[in-house]
Amino acid sequence: MRKYIALAAVALLLGPTLVFAQLDPSETGLDATGAEVYGTLDQTLGQWVGTKIITPALALVGLIFLVLMVYAGFLWMTAGGASDQVQKAKDLMIRAVIGVIIITAAYAITTYIFTALNAPSL
Repeated sequence: MRKYIALAAVALLLGPTLVFAQLDPSETGLDATGAEVYGTLDQTLGQWVGTKIITPALALVGLIFLVLMVYAGFLWMTAGGASDQVQKAKDLMIRAVIGVIIITAAYAITTYIFTALNAPSL
């Protein structure tokens, strides 16, 4: 079971890289400049980190949350009246929701602080 999870994780992480590795600018209908094919080239480090690291990481967190909730629901539905398995499923759901709330709150607080720091002073 663990090797399938590891294989799925590798596919999720490397899939977009492998798909876009052979992008041909002539097939997109744009000129062959990097700025038009891959976006602007004058991004700051913070913008680059946000678009290339944080956004995919948050998407991965959402995917993990979805998998945990489906797994917990499966445990609950197949419990067959076993109270220990139902309790395990409830605990897993509660922990998954708390984890997503913490991660979302951390992202929101960090975004708010950095937006406030970059705002021009009045």
